[in-house]
Amino acid sequence: MIPNDTIIALATPSGAGAIAVIRISGSNAIALASDYFKSIRGKNLIDQKTHTIHLGHIVEDKRVMDEVLVSIFKGPHSYTGENVVEISCHGSPYIQQQIIQLFLRNGCRTADAGEFTLRAFLNGKLDLSQAEAVADLIASDNEASHQIAIQQMRGGFSNEIKTLREELLNFASLIELELDFSEEDVEFADRSQFKELLQRIQTVLKGLIDSFAVGNVIKNGIPVAIVGEPNVGKSTLLNALLNEERAIVSDVAGTTRDTIEDEISIGGIGFRFIDTAGIRETQDVVESIGIRRTFEKIAQAHVVLYLVDGWQLTAAGAMDTLKNEIEKIKNKFPLKSIVLLINKLDRLTEDQLSMFKEKLPDDDKRQTTLFISAKTKEGVADLENKLLQFVNTGALRNNETIVTNTRHYNALLKALEEIEKVQFGMDEELPSDLMAIDVREALYHLGLITGQVTNDELLGNIFSNFCIGK
Repeated sequence: MIPNDTIIALATPSGAGAIAVIRISGSNAIALASDYFKSIRGKNLIDQKTHTIHLGHIVEDKRVMDEVLVSIFKGPHSYTGENVVEISCHGSPYIQQQIIQLFLRNGCRTADAGEFTLRAFLNGKLDLSQAEAVADLIASDNEASHQIAIQQMRGGFSNEIKTLREELLNFASLIELELDFSEEDVEFADRSQFKELLQRIQTVLKGLIDSFAVGNVIKNGIPVAIVGEPNVGKSTLLNALLNEERAIVSDVAGTTRDTIEDEISIGGIGFRFIDTAGIRETQDVVESIGIRRTFEKIAQAHVVLYLVDGWQLTAAGAMDTLKNEIEKIKNKFPLKSIVLLINKLDRLTEDQLSMFKEKLPDDDKRQTTLFISAKTKEGVADLENKLLQFVNTGALRNNETIVTNTRHYNALLKALEEIEKVQFGMDEELPSDLMAIDVREALYHLGLITGQVTNDELLGNIFSNFCIGK
């Protein structure tokens, strides 16, 4: 049901600022605003053209609340598809609340979380995946997540799903028609074309499903655990990557007793670095808890940076110990990418470097070795470039559709499962009525993504995650 009341909310962040924007939407939005807006040129808002801005004052009983700019957007040519008024006032929290309370007393109600965007969806201005992209766009904090959200909001993902669904719907209609003439034993749907369609749909769905692995880490930031023994420079490396003194650096072993996390953007991709407690045998209860959490963070990380002190590697047996420690991590976390970082490059001689390169563990698909100095930042740029290689940015560069939404991912998995059932039915020459059931299920799951199939519980769950003014 499309609501017909008028809603109001602050569209800019709460708190003091230069200006604030108050948004009103509903069939009576412009009429309500005109009752309390006095134009400096004597204009009546109701008579003004859509997409125009007007200077004046918000006035109640001759009391001037503020000098404002009022923008009007007449439905259906507005964000929500309804009449919309946006009041730009001065950013005093007192002024904001005075204006909002004025309209709440006179015909408006406070908008629910995401209700403006919900109305845009209900009025056909956005489909459901585009509406969800609005929230992703607001939350984007790096170039890659911004690019993905923009593409989805502009309908790139929706168009792919709609095209697949329309083609499948056409064949579903022919299969349903066959059921009406089952006694005549006729076929309206060309089975060879249907097989080609099923193969094409499976290819597209598998590509979208595979893209979620990239999209999910891009959206949420790629977790990178910095691990190693105490005093090898983990905190110094974190500070070097962040370009700030985020972690305490000390010569005392065991300074970091808990994990420290912070996020930065490298090449437009968000990376969440986790500085962990040094791994060693200890009787200290607090430090032991930190070490246990270190292994928990390794399990959660996408990439593990294993840092060692290059100067300490010159000791007898140190190289064998290092190889054993790397092997332990590989055995415990076989799917993790490991970057072995030989730190304190500024203290190593050319002969030592040559010796290390001969004796260090051989690089393989899961492991790379780099030489750095966390103190002087030498080699840190090479590390950043290596981290970018762990992310498949090719899809981003080619502007391909990348799935970042867990709800979409689950719907795609279920749709693919139903399509594979239809494929099996075709191969086994099962009756049309059995295949029709699976086709309907596939259409249902594809429709859930764009909102062609929906329910109140689903909408409530999605839009409750929005901010109030959006």
